Amino acid sequence: MKPRPVGYLRPESVADALAALAATDVEAKVLAGGQSLVPLMSMRLAAPDLLVDINRLAELSYVRVADGQVHVGALARHAEVLANPAAAAAQPLLRQALRFVAHPAIRNRGTTVGSIVHADPAGEMPAVLALLAGQVRVASAVGQRSIPAAEFFLGPLESAVQPGELAMEVQFPVLPGSAGTGFAEISRRRGDYAVCGAAAMAWLASNGRIGGARAAYLSVGPSPVVVDLTEAVEGAAPDAASVPAAASLARARLDPGSDIHATGGYRRHLAGVLTDRALAEALAHARETRAA
Repeated sequence: MKPRPVGYLRPESVADALAALAATDVEAKVLAGGQSLVPLMSMRLAAPDLLVDINRLAELSYVRVADGQVHVGALARHAEVLANPAAAAAQPLLRQALRFVAHPAIRNRGTTVGSIVHADPAGEMPAVLALLAGQVRVASAVGQRSIPAAEFFLGPLESAVQPGELAMEVQFPVLPGSAGTGFAEISRRRGDYAVCGAAAMAWLASNGRIGGARAAYLSVGPSPVVVDLTEAVEGAAPDAASVPAAASLARARLDPGSDIHATGGYRRHLAGVLTDRALAEALAHARETRAA
């Protein structure tokens, strides 16, 4: 299929983009990487009246670390975030998760902010934002606001960005000391959407034992699901090969649905397996950061 006819604007500045979004009374979509939007338009699952192409807004193409946050601008490509050494050092989960996003060709064009605004519950970056309790800064012709991750994802392919607003950047908190992160997923083929995935963060207490942990899951609900695993892991030795209680807790807290790719029961089983893998990676990383 082909997209239906659509209007097109390519503003030269952020101010022009915000003015264009404010001036229209039809459904408008922002075009950045287009790796999710264009296929949906081609299948006529999305049919905006107007595309506002922001690819000339070079001021939104940045990845920087400041004020305890990794700031990723709206035009920063996945590949740029993945390759940024400062971002990887400040928040390793970005690199750990971005390695699983689709294929190199898509990472070279797709944007991290666009992926998050797309709000696909099978996407890696929405789960990362949810786990880290980051936030999205949006702007409109009347001002700016920041939306915390807990309020950002409203449902499948639905975010809290309102008509007339442009997502300017996403902010990921820097990893605290004595903490570590891990990421694991299962897909039918490398680069496909995950049948199930887990991002984990764990931290060590002053006595060197596990102080707490939490995990975020993709492809198990209408939006990323965050589970606090602390009650299952607190006080355990961080060098254990696995923490079975954490996997059991995750299975108990999740209620995934079935589709053509997997049953809910299989996804629940995978959630436990991937909790074990992601948490083991996070604990190994936490021991490294503590030793450093």
